[in-house]
Amino acid sequence: MRAIAWWNGLTRQGRTGWLLIAVCVVYILYFIKGRLLVGGDPIKTKEWVFFGLSFAGIMIGTINIRMAEMRLRNQEFLPLGDPGRMKKK
Repeated sequence: MRAIAWWNGLTRQGRTGWLLIAVCVVYILYFIKGRLLVGGDPIKTKEWVFFGLSFAGIMIGTINIRMAEMRLRNQEFLPLGDPGRMKKK
């Protein structure tokens, strides 16, 4: 129940970032465990490209999360406003 409340409390940008990170980490783990360690068929170029792009997806997801937090922080506080008036809305 706490996980659902946490997920629903995030902004859309934050949820997108966490989803990107989760999908990319799952693919990286699959690739390492299922393709590199087990062996079997030769690994195709497309799979190596997806493996590399998964790291880029993790970076983009992290940027999404950080930008969502910055947006929330900027909505709450005025950058050059009166210190007595904290809330923007």
